[in-house]
Formats: sequence, C-alpha cells, structure tokens
Amino acid sequence: MKQSLKKIPYHMALSVALATCFSSVTHAAPLLTNGVFKVGLEATYPPFESYDSKKNIVGLDPDFAALIAKDLNAKPQLIDTKFTSLILGLGKKYDAVISGLYVTPERLKQADAIPYAMTGASIIALKNSSTLPKTENDLCGVKVGLQQGTAWVSSLKKLSESYCVKNGKAAIQVMEFPTASEVSQALMSKNVNAQLEIAPAAKILVEKSRGRLVISSSRLVYPLPLGIYVTQGNTALVTAIKASLAKAKANGQYDVLIKKYNLEPIH
Repeated sequence: MKQSLKKIPYHMALSVALATCFSSVTHAAPLLTNGVFKVGLEATYPPFESYDSKKNIVGLDPDFAALIAKDLNAKPQLIDTKFTSLILGLGKKYDAVISGLYVTPERLKQADAIPYAMTGASIIALKNSSTLPKTENDLCGVKVGLQQGTAWVSSLKKLSESYCVKNGKAAIQVMEFPTASEVSQALMSKNVNAQLEIAPAAKILVEKSRGRLVISSSRLVYPLPLGIYVTQGNTALVTAIKASLAKAKANGQYDVLIKKYNLEPIH
C-alpha cells in the first residue's frame, strides 16, 4: 500500500484523502430516521424557503438541505414548522433546523450551530413616508414591526434602553407579527412605521409591494452569521455538516448558492 501511494501524484493523493475524509465523516452521522435527513423550517420566508406553484418548498435553505443530505447518503425531508417552534423540535421532529436563523448567544444555549452564510437586516419603510430610518439609531420613537421570535426583538429593546432613552429620545415601540408578510401588510396599513427584515427577504418584500415600500437603511443592520442548528451534543452530525460545507466550498457549489441568494460567505 505504501508503494502504491508513492506512485500517485500529490494532487491526486490529496483528492483521494479528502474524499475519504468527507465520506467517512458524513456517513457516520446518526439521523432520527435512517436514510432521511429531516430539516425543520418555516416555509413563508422567501428567498430562504417558500412554496412554489407546485407546492414544493424551494429556496436557499432547501438547497443547502439537499446538498448536505446527499453527503449523508440520505433524502432531504423538509418539515414546515412555525418559526417560534423550530428550535424546540430539534432531535424530536427533525435532525436540523435550516431556516434563515442567526447564530445568537440565546439560541446557542438551546442548540449547537454551524454557520453557513453571512447577512444582516434592512429597514423597510413606506415610500412617501416622513419616517425613513437610515440606521438602527434612527428608530428611536418609531413603531417597528418584525417577525415574532427573531433575534432583533431583544436587540431593539436593548438599543431603546441604552441609546434612545439614555439620550432623552423616545423609546422604540417593538411590535411582533407571526410572519414577515404580515409585518409588511401592517406597514402598508400604517399600523407600524418601519419594518426590520433580513436583507434578502426585505428585497423581495419591497419588490412585491409594487412601489409602495422601499429599503430606507443605508447599510446592513446587526450583521450576523446564519446557522444550521442541531441538537446540543450531537457532535457526529455537527462534524458531518461541517465536512459537507467544506466539500461544497472546495468544489464550488457553496459559492454558487451564496451568489444566487445575494449573501456573504462564511470564511
């Protein structure tokens, strides 16, 4: 065996070694159901996940789920779940959550996460409104709508106390809604004055508004990595997912998905 390895060119030997590494790692990951990679997501959140005209769930996260499932020698099964219940279902209903969730200290207390992309939030406002916040600091005294359970709820409350109130400005009024589209409806109905939404989704919401909404922010707000969440302590699956992402980066599949959905890569 040692003699045969010497005859193989270095780059070929490296490729064989990497393939063996990826294969042995990914195939070892235990799943709730053998041969099925069950993924929890909320399918009302384009471009991350939504239903197409044929009732199939499509988007960034289904694409990543399919990529990982292939390396696990499993079929992806996408389970549509309410956003606030996603983490709670880990290890019970599904193996992983891939649903445009930021990696935050609060969520890491409940589950382990593997970063897979970088993004941040955009501020959406009515096109002809007198309230057109450029940054999060402009949200003092503004009634801000966002989806229930998002990481920005606590961020805005902290900002309201540490910046707005401390500097004699009016507090931020945070209003939560079940879905991002419901927030947009509330904005167009003038029940809220601004919406905070993850940048790729914000772009789609603005496009669907037919000119009624605009992205008023001048930069990304609260940029953070997005994470694939798994049950705490499931090191085999964490290792397998990391290996799958590393393989995708090496063969170019990762860059294709990142560019397709207008995100920033994790280095």
